[in-house]
Amino acid sequence: MILERGSAINTSELRQRLSKLDEEHKAQLSADDIVEFVDLMQVYEGAMCEISTKLEVLDSEFQVQFSHNPIHHMERRLKSPNSLIGKIERRELPISVDSVRDHIFDVAGVRVICNYRDDVYSVSRYLSDQSDIQVLRVKDYIRNPKQNGYRSLHIIYAVPVFLTSGPHYTPVEVQFRTIAMDYWASLEHQLRYKSDLPDARLAEHSQTLLDCARSLQNIEVQMQSIHRDISGSPQEQESDDERLEHLRSAGQEKSNYPAN
Repeated sequence: MILERGSAINTSELRQRLSKLDEEHKAQLSADDIVEFVDLMQVYEGAMCEISTKLEVLDSEFQVQFSHNPIHHMERRLKSPNSLIGKIERRELPISVDSVRDHIFDVAGVRVICNYRDDVYSVSRYLSDQSDIQVLRVKDYIRNPKQNGYRSLHIIYAVPVFLTSGPHYTPVEVQFRTIAMDYWASLEHQLRYKSDLPDARLAEHSQTLLDCARSLQNIEVQMQSIHRDISGSPQEQESDDERLEHLRSAGQEKSNYPAN
């Protein structure tokens, strides 16, 4: 069963958040800018819904075909106005709706928590192969974990959102990971961003988490092997290089990413 932890965008709340920006940032956003920003966020919300629906359909088909749900649950989020402005400033871009639209590709995010590594690559491959979406960027931190032990598959898709004005191709970042990867990442994030431990203690816990990441990877391999023996669901057959190339090339035969 998919547990949806997202909620539809609240335009009134979004307007209130924008009105509470500090004076320096508010001075750079006109009333028309705020209206356009709210409209843009609604398009990103629609893009998340499109991706979520596609994933739900894939999950249901797996259950029918293989008696197995590859997706444990999904989460989704839109970046807050403060987070977006912070990212724009770090990139030294003008604070404008155009900067968001043209340069920020993770405004909308969907996290897909799968049961096994095979599920991660099966679901991401079937989604990437769909004819109406495009793969813009692939970062495989499962094959190449970050230095701190973080593992996840990040793919940015361009998905059409059909409005009264026509289709608007909109980027959505989708993070695919297993339950174990998500469990580890949540604790690491809490340690890194939500703790005030002294440096020595922080370094000690960081090393322990790195050791745990390696142990979890070994455990996942063993559990995946057992699951393969008892399940008829699709298995990961490609080599790491072949799989990464497949994901990267999935959208190349489709039309180029059009502007909104």
